[in-house]
Amino acid sequence: MAGGRERVEVIRNRVVLKEFGVQNVHTTDFPGNYPGYDDTWNQQRFEQVQRGHRSQLNGVTVNRGRRNFRVDIVRLEEGTLEFDMIGIDAAIANAFRRILLAEVPTMAVEKAFIYNNTSIVQDEILAHRLGLIPIKADPRLFEYRSAGDEEGTEIDTLQFQLKVKCTRNPKAQKDSSDPEELYLNHKVYSKHMKWVPIGNQADLFGQVDIRPVHDDILIAQLRPGQEIDVVMHCVKGIEKRRLDVTCMLEKLMGLKADKSPGPDDLHPRVLKELKTTPSSLLLPQQVTDFSPT
Repeated sequence: MAGGRERVEVIRNRVVLKEFGVQNVHTTDFPGNYPGYDDTWNQQRFEQVQRGHRSQLNGVTVNRGRRNFRVDIVRLEEGTLEFDMIGIDAAIANAFRRILLAEVPTMAVEKAFIYNNTSIVQDEILAHRLGLIPIKADPRLFEYRSAGDEEGTEIDTLQFQLKVKCTRNPKAQKDSSDPEELYLNHKVYSKHMKWVPIGNQADLFGQVDIRPVHDDILIAQLRPGQEIDVVMHCVKGIEKRRLDVTCMLEKLMGLKADKSPGPDDLHPRVLKELKTTPSSLLLPQQVTDFSPT
């Protein structure tokens, strides 16, 4: 019995390097996997720092802070943070990663007002690309935009303008075939997005460098005569919310107009025609229960 317990301890707590491979690299101490062990999540046990301390509770071995969790900063720069999470399960570390991606507020393009787009990039694709460009602005300086507010104010909205027109280079060689020499402004980059202050933002953020995080993000390619003229509104939000809205719109587009009404007694054709309506006005049950089949 003691030998079996020792083998379990090795599997649970040791990575073993063998001649032809590495063993015990995966997390196996999840609840119910090992009889006699209590591996359920407990914040108090997680916060304890003494390694290897265990106790018996009603005949069940309870682990107490055996990993000595810590975070080591490897590299910290203006736009990069690299760190190691030591003494934690991969599942919990992945949860931290998903929280950082989905629940940390950022400023991003929410609406794109396209006044002119004669490029080969469709308006919807152009707006989607603009929405993926990270904006260098501290979200703590802004408020969340109120529901139903389409205009925005200086306390909740940043405005950018993208206006680029491609022309021929009069100084280009006649026998040249290089677009870089033949055309001017034939590549539209994120550096062409210019911040347009709203209200008193010029006074409030005059010393702040508000711009896209990266200047070399390619948005579109143009040819002589083609032009892009877009005004963008950036608002404070979290990726989780933006993904939920995008998913809902995709489901609305996929509704079949010839199907019968759903659980909210709304006909699919009506919902499909209201896809441009603000999401807060649509009943969520109809969208949640949607099935493409």
